[in-house]
Amino acid sequence: MARHTLSVLVEDVPGVLTRVASLFARRAFNIHSLAVGPTENKGISRITVVVDAEGDLLEQVTKQLNKLINVIKIVELTPEASVQRDHILVKVRADAATRLQVTQAADLFRASVVDVSTDSLIIEATGNADKINALLAVLEPFGIREIVQAGTLAVGRGSKSMSDRALRSVSA
Repeated sequence: MARHTLSVLVEDVPGVLTRVASLFARRAFNIHSLAVGPTENKGISRITVVVDAEGDLLEQVTKQLNKLINVIKIVELTPEASVQRDHILVKVRADAATRLQVTQAADLFRASVVDVSTDSLIIEATGNADKINALLAVLEPFGIREIVQAGTLAVGRGSKSMSDRALRSVSA
């Protein structure tokens, strides 16, 4: 199955996220990543959802999403035509003997050490999925104690804005 990133503009009202996620669940899609937040326009939120799906099934779900009252616009963001980033916090074992090695590993990936304790470090990193996976592979031998990962964020490349076009068509 192919991985697809959908950017969904919705009205910022209670229950809209549940209705969107339920639509994927009813079709037995596994949601790989989900991120929701406000946009530059008051009352509009953006849901970025990453799913593994075949083209025909994804098209069916997209059509059904478009039928939901609070959905304004849906765009599939391909990796070539968008910037996609993941965000992660990783707690890694790091005693006095290994602290420098863990810090240097984080530096190689342009990650930041955001917390230090006597036996661990918390590292924050942002990047594409390959970079995040590579960082985790390097940190694994030190002992990963905890991982917290946010959903993929994605925005189309270029000067066009998804929400500008969508809001013009809604207000017309």
